[in-house]
Amino acid sequence: MTELSVGVVTADLLRLGEELEAIGRAGVTQLHVDVSDGVFCPGLTVGTPLVKALPGDFRKDVHLMVVDPVDKVAAFVDAGASTITVHVESTRHVHRVLQELDGTGVTRGVAVNPGTPIALVEPLLDELELVLVLAVNPGWGGQRFIPATFAKLAAARQLIDGRPIALAVDGGITRETVARVVSCGVDLIVTGSAVFDGVAPEENARFMLEAVRSAGNQPASPAGAGHQGGAVHG
Repeated sequence: MTELSVGVVTADLLRLGEELEAIGRAGVTQLHVDVSDGVFCPGLTVGTPLVKALPGDFRKDVHLMVVDPVDKVAAFVDAGASTITVHVESTRHVHRVLQELDGTGVTRGVAVNPGTPIALVEPLLDELELVLVLAVNPGWGGQRFIPATFAKLAAARQLIDGRPIALAVDGGITRETVARVVSCGVDLIVTGSAVFDGVAPEENARFMLEAVRSAGNQPASPAGAGHQGGAVHG
């Protein structure tokens, strides 16, 4: 069954406790934490103090958009991360980063930017449990879902099928696109602004969870078929 991970950096950080309580009531169990160093991609976000402070009844899905993550992953393990995802583009030695995480109990993930061929993940498949496909360029919100992502998801699914590896997608997941994306056969949907819109996070979270569950019960559709675009970065 497809799961939902909600990005906390799109929440109102001054009211984060209230907003997390709201989405928890809706049934959200996993939080996606975008950690950006302002070098790998534009903008600075959050770090280990926030990850550590997040309530323990949520799984903490940490997405490291940072250069040279090998010396940084241990701190996020100590902060309570359930999943740590690093970018293949962020270091010459991504295999070493995954080895550093081996034995920690953390789910090891690798992310690929829109311009990165999914084939670069193939040499790493024995060292990871999750592949994250970005449907927008990382670093800022307000972007449209890139239509070529559908073909990339299909290629990723073919690459990892038969292995105990989850397929995830992040960026541009909104009320308008969530069902179409889930129907591609992904295991994890990451969204943020579609939930934390400053108005009704609990209602939004319930809608997205129900959309994910409903779409997950439908047959997978061919990649890219019928996509209209127009999504906002999640």
